[in-house]
Amino acid sequence: MKIFSKEQVYEGDKITAQKQNITSTELMERAGIQIFNWLHMRMQGAQVPIHVFCGIGNNGGDGLVVSRHLITHGYNVKTYVVNCSDKRTKDFLVNYDRIKETTKKWPEMLNCEADFPKIGADDIIIDAVFGIGLNRPADDWVKGLFQYFRKSKAFTLAIDMPSGLYADKVTKDENGVVWANHTLSFASPKLVFFLPETAKYTQQWEILDIGLDPEYLYTTETEAELIGKNEMLQVYRPREKFSHKGDFGHSLIIGGSYGKIGAVTLTSRAALSSGAGLVTVYIPKCGYTILQSSFPEAMVVCDADDTIVTDIQFEIQPTSVGIGIGMGTDEKTISAFKAFLKKNKAPLVIDADAINMLSKQKDLLKLIPKESILTPHPKELERLIGKWKDDFDKLKKAKEFSKTHNLIIVIKGSNTITVYQDKLYINSTGNPGLATAGTGDVLTGIITGLMSQGYDQLSAAVFGVYLHGRSADIAIEYVGYQSLIASHVIEYLGKAYIDLFTMPHQEQPQEEEEEEEPQKKKEANG
Repeated sequence: MKIFSKEQVYEGDKITAQKQNITSTELMERAGIQIFNWLHMRMQGAQVPIHVFCGIGNNGGDGLVVSRHLITHGYNVKTYVVNCSDKRTKDFLVNYDRIKETTKKWPEMLNCEADFPKIGADDIIIDAVFGIGLNRPADDWVKGLFQYFRKSKAFTLAIDMPSGLYADKVTKDENGVVWANHTLSFASPKLVFFLPETAKYTQQWEILDIGLDPEYLYTTETEAELIGKNEMLQVYRPREKFSHKGDFGHSLIIGGSYGKIGAVTLTSRAALSSGAGLVTVYIPKCGYTILQSSFPEAMVVCDADDTIVTDIQFEIQPTSVGIGIGMGTDEKTISAFKAFLKKNKAPLVIDADAINMLSKQKDLLKLIPKESILTPHPKELERLIGKWKDDFDKLKKAKEFSKTHNLIIVIKGSNTITVYQDKLYINSTGNPGLATAGTGDVLTGIITGLMSQGYDQLSAAVFGVYLHGRSADIAIEYVGYQSLIASHVIEYLGKAYIDLFTMPHQEQPQEEEEEEEPQKKKEANG
C-alpha cells in the first residue's frame, strides 16, 4: 500500500476534481459522507452524545459535513468551531452555511478555555480541528482543548490525522496533539502513524476510499510503502516439483564466541527454516558440540581459536552469508572480518557485532558488496550513521547512508522500516512479543536463507521482515506476548508461509465453529 505525502494528497485532490468534473466542495461532501457512513454502520442510531470539533480549514469543513449528516439522521450531536484564526477556507464557509440551514442548533464558537463544553467519559469526540496542512504549533488554549479531550476519556475519532500532528516532522509538544483512539485517513495512511515518536497519537487507523482518481493513485510513485500480505504474494517464489536442495542455495552463517553460541544457532536454524537448501556455520571451536547436537541439519566449520573467530577460512562456495551474530569485537576478530570482506563475493547480511566493527572502522564499508543488508537495532544504527534529532532526521540520515554506500538498511522496531536509496518499506507485521533476546538473530537468518534461494537482496530484506513479524503474530495466539521466545519465531515460520495463501489467521477459528455447528445440531436432535 502506497503512503502518499502531504503534497501528493493535495495533488490527488486537485487532479480528481479536474478529471471527474467536480468542485472541491463536492469532494469534501464525499469525504464527509464516508466518515458518516463509517459511524452510522457502527452506531445504528444510538443516542450517545457526539461532540464534533471543527477547525476553520478544510479539515473543519469535513467535520461540518459529518455533523450535518449526523443531525439529519437523528443523532445526538453538538458542533463546535475552534475559532483559532480569522482565516476560513472557501469550503469551510460553504459547509458552515449548509449546517446553519439544516438545524437551529448552530455550531458553537470556542474562543478560550471558558468555552469548553462538558464531555462525559461515555461520549464520542470527533476531531476535525486541523488536517495534514498544519505548519505551526497550536495556540495555548487550543492545546488546552486537546488535553481536555484526553482527560475526558471519551472515545476520540480523528479525521485524516490527529490534530496537532505534522505530516512531515515530529511535534515538540505532546500536549499540543490530539491522542486519538481511532483515525480515519483519506486515500492512504500517513507516515507518522508508523514512527516511534508519533505512532502513539493514534491507537488504530483505517483508510477511507473517497474516490480519488484511480490512475493518479496507481501511477504515482511514493517515498514510502506499507508492506502487507498482498505485496508479499507478488514477491513469493514458488517451488518446482522436481527441485532439489541445490536449487535453494547454500547459506553460510559466520559468528559466535564463547558464551554466545546460542545466537548463531538461532540464526542458522532460521536460515534453514526459511528455505535455504544447505546451511554451514562458521564458529570458534567452543561451539562445535553445541551446534552439532542442537542443530544436526547444519554443517559446522570451526575456527582455529577456541573462543573467538580469528581467521575465517572455508572451502564451500556460499550463495549468501550472514555475519556478525554473537561474534564480539576483539581486535583479532576485526582483522578476520576485514580479511573476509576483501575476498568475499557472496551477498551479505551484516548484523550485530559486524555492524559495530563497521562503526569502529568506517573504511571497511568500501569492502562490502553493493546492496548488502545491514540489520541494526537503534543503538547499532546510531553508531553507524550518527545521532539524529527525531525520527524524520533518522530516516533522512539512513537514506543518505544507503545512497552513499549503496546498501540496504533494516531499521528494526515496532514497524520495522527497510531503507534503500530514497525508498522506505514499512512492515505491517509483528508485535511486542518480539522485544526479547534472539529475535534479531532469527531475522538475520531468515533474510540470509531467502537470499540463498534466489530472492534479490531488497526482496529478501522486505519479505524476511514480513515473515519474521507474521510468524510472531501467529505464535502469540498460542504462547502470548510475555512467553514468546526467539525459537517460537522459527517454529511458526512455516505457518507464516502458509498464511500467505489462506484467509486471515484470526478468522479460521470462526470458520471451524461454523463448520461444527451442523454436527452439534445433529447430536442435539439425537
